[in-house]
Amino acid sequence: MRFKTNELTLIGILAAIIAVSGLFKLPGIFPGTEFQLSAPIAVAILGCFGFKRYILAGIVASGITFITGIHTVLNVVTAMSFRIVAGGVAMVIGNGAIGLTAAGPIGTAGARFVLAGITGAEVSALLAAALPGMLYTAVSSYILSVVLRKIIQQTPFKEYLWEEKKVLIGSKSKSYMLK
Repeated sequence: MRFKTNELTLIGILAAIIAVSGLFKLPGIFPGTEFQLSAPIAVAILGCFGFKRYILAGIVASGITFITGIHTVLNVVTAMSFRIVAGGVAMVIGNGAIGLTAAGPIGTAGARFVLAGITGAEVSALLAAALPGMLYTAVSSYILSVVLRKIIQQTPFKEYLWEEKKVLIGSKSKSYMLK
């Protein structure tokens, strides 16, 4: 994979945004239901820049938070599970309102299944605790992606935006990444 300096810079900026936004949490109604702000921001980044840049920025962000002691191995595995599932959903459904609204909650659910498999905790309890955050993410991800896209269109990084193009081939449609 060959990178230009601009792309490396972009991935570094996105990683910093994901890592720093992960430090902020909104309290939930019950203990354990707090909401991490990085989820909708990460999904917005996914919707704007596509899976490759999103997952690379996520790996760098997880590395930073792990090395600095902010996250444990379990946190990193959970975050990466979220990123892979959410990214897969967006790549299959697309980066429109439906795809990004679904990507966050489905990614969170997938991460909770992985967490349950590792810890032996009850999946239903983990999903119940994550439900408020899943709703926040569903409501805010697409809105944040629209705002982020408008900001990015005013920067030199606009050439890296994921513009979804649906091309009908028979009865199937495909999404193509530009650049």
